[in-house]
Amino acid sequence: MTAPSRSAPAETPAVRCRSLGVSFGTVQALREVSLDLAPGRIHALVGQNGAGKTTLAKVLGGLQAPQTGDVYIDGRRIPPGDVRAAQIAGLAMVHQHFSLPPSFTVAEALELTAARKGGRSFFRRSELHRQWQNEVAELGGPTMLSTRIRDLPVETRQSLEIVRALAGDARILLLDEPTALLTPAAIDQLFERLLRLRDEGVTILIVLHKLREVAAVAETVSVLRDGELVLGPREMAEVSEGLLSDAIVGPAFGTDRTISMAPAVKPTQETLLELVGLSSRESAFELGLDEINLRVESGEIVGIAGVEGNGQRSLVSVIAGLAPVAEGTMRLGGVDATRTGPAGRRQRGLRLVPFDRNTEGISRSAPLWLNQSALRLVGRHRWRLPLISLRQYKRQAAEDMDTWRVRYDTVAQPAESLSGGNVQRLILSRELSPGLEVLVAAQPTRGLDFSATDFVRRSLRELRDGGAGVLLISSDLDELFELSDRLLVMYGGRIVARFDAPYDRRAVGDAMTGAQR
Repeated sequence: MTAPSRSAPAETPAVRCRSLGVSFGTVQALREVSLDLAPGRIHALVGQNGAGKTTLAKVLGGLQAPQTGDVYIDGRRIPPGDVRAAQIAGLAMVHQHFSLPPSFTVAEALELTAARKGGRSFFRRSELHRQWQNEVAELGGPTMLSTRIRDLPVETRQSLEIVRALAGDARILLLDEPTALLTPAAIDQLFERLLRLRDEGVTILIVLHKLREVAAVAETVSVLRDGELVLGPREMAEVSEGLLSDAIVGPAFGTDRTISMAPAVKPTQETLLELVGLSSRESAFELGLDEINLRVESGEIVGIAGVEGNGQRSLVSVIAGLAPVAEGTMRLGGVDATRTGPAGRRQRGLRLVPFDRNTEGISRSAPLWLNQSALRLVGRHRWRLPLISLRQYKRQAAEDMDTWRVRYDTVAQPAESLSGGNVQRLILSRELSPGLEVLVAAQPTRGLDFSATDFVRRSLRELRDGGAGVLLISSDLDELFELSDRLLVMYGGRIVARFDAPYDRRAVGDAMTGAQR
């Protein structure tokens, strides 16, 4: 496991931390973490969801004040929790969650970063667009500089977060899981940019989950587990995948069993979800659907492959009842549900794991118990509203989250305090509830470490084996090949190819890109 590298000069560390400790209630996020990052190198930070990676990045960037320990940049101590001091010292951060203001246009949001460093108070729009056009185009981002951030798809917003950080004069760059929402081509482009920045003397710390990404870009690697630094920084040439895997998962590997969801096993095969000649209108940033025909039967996982942006989001939105059907028919359990709203579809057994868990799957500021219980009343008759016991809902939410092994301190804490893997478990504990017939799972393992990924995949298999149907939308071909009983490929808003196992990777890839051989 090696990446392009340069020898580390014997200089003062670009970033040094000593004995960092952070706790949230009874949860110890960091335990006596000490770390040195050599200047002008690319350092990877890995670990399971909840290991403390994001907390460490926030402490280094001044976003989180540690209870114990100190941070030094170029040998100078940075006051705890002082974002401005870290920025002045030359440190910039790409956050896991979006930070650009949703109501701003692309150009305005990017200019805001410059304004924080003493940029102009007034500007002409045409001049502003000229200034940022090249920065956006260089990274393959959007050219619609007049578009509001809130109107952009998740992938484009993530790309802009990277543009925002790289556009400054940072000498130290922290990237917290920047690849989680990017396509493979966009990841390659990002890594090429990071290597160029490294060659220009920029020090980079990048939080990653996939070991092949670590090998592709990093020169040193460090591993956090349960808030402790258990490995590193170590030279990539000195470590193997096996060593990293053992350090990441620790002795508890393999103890995370799947959850018994136990939908009733159906005696005969039944079509649970069926789309017939279904079309939808195109939006500003997503292709519409063009005469989609598909079915999901009981006891099977149907995979949807395709380069992102080819109508997958429209497909999920239409199935969930969040976007209207222009033509065609949708049936749930053999019953026409074309004009049925989201609540009615849920009542008929449809469940959804959305594309972006943090913006579409939860309310980040709401407490855990409310996020977990929010949909319990969906489908109840309006004239038979029950008396609600908040204590009962909180107790039930805690039981469900404990069953799904969500790591939390109290049901009253906000959902944004959870790691990505625990947010996904929270969503699964809510969606894979009694009454489930068919699950639409969109990118269910994106951004998760491989232990959490394995947990989700095993849960989907158990769901299928129990007689439910699963429609799996993923950009990970390995995941699709491993889980899917049948595979469909979307291109240009249409289903252009259908495959049965064993799958031909080249043929699937050709269909995804529209190639003709």
